[in-house]
Amino acid sequence: MGRVVAIANQKGGVGKTTTAINLGAALAAFDRKVLLVDFDPQANATSGLGLSAQRNGANAYDVLLGADPALAILPSGFPNFSVLPSGRDLVGAEVELVGQDGRERRLREAIDRIRRDFDFVFVDCPPSLSLLTLNGLTAADSVLIPLQTEYFALEGLSELLESIERVRHAFHPDLEIEGILLTLYDERTNLGRQVMEDIRAHFGKLVYDTVIPRNVKLGEAPSFGKPVLAYDVKSKGAEAYLALGREVLRRREVR
Repeated sequence: MGRVVAIANQKGGVGKTTTAINLGAALAAFDRKVLLVDFDPQANATSGLGLSAQRNGANAYDVLLGADPALAILPSGFPNFSVLPSGRDLVGAEVELVGQDGRERRLREAIDRIRRDFDFVFVDCPPSLSLLTLNGLTAADSVLIPLQTEYFALEGLSELLESIERVRHAFHPDLEIEGILLTLYDERTNLGRQVMEDIRAHFGKLVYDTVIPRNVKLGEAPSFGKPVLAYDVKSKGAEAYLALGREVLRRREVR
């Protein structure tokens, strides 16, 4: 039975989609079967893997409204790595689901039908606490939180943890924190180093040892529709996500 991990942060620009794509690709490179569910109407994970949000065929919107998820899954072009694409119409799903019973569990019901086919299912959530994010958190076994090493990082993290606690209380008491991932780290700045030290001191073992650096190749790869491993495997960004993949597997073995 695959482990379902929501990748979430209410703040945008923290490396959420970059992590969804590249951690997924790293685990796939380690011969794990991975599904990435693009649950963000912006569809950046979909386009970042070379797929079009405007394509014909089922997508996350259709699945949320009851379509068979197996029919919406596409190959990413990277071995062992599949995608359930987003679509622009996903933005209207919240309006359509208002007033429907169990609306926060729609994604969970869909993923439960296919999770046995994968080792990991990653849900790339929107950067807000919307009904879509609520579906992602309710569907997940755990939450991976990308966190940019900047001044307001702790403030944003506190808000997200409060939201996760509300989800636990109302819908999903077993929801775990998979880990906190420090991203966009610039070792040349005192601020970056200080934020990293503060977060490690405050959250301890929840914080991954692996840190994702600012890296040009990580920024370029999506425009070519590829994970960074396929774009430039020798880049610092690729090395960092391979290290993160190893750490995720190691942590899961310990648990």
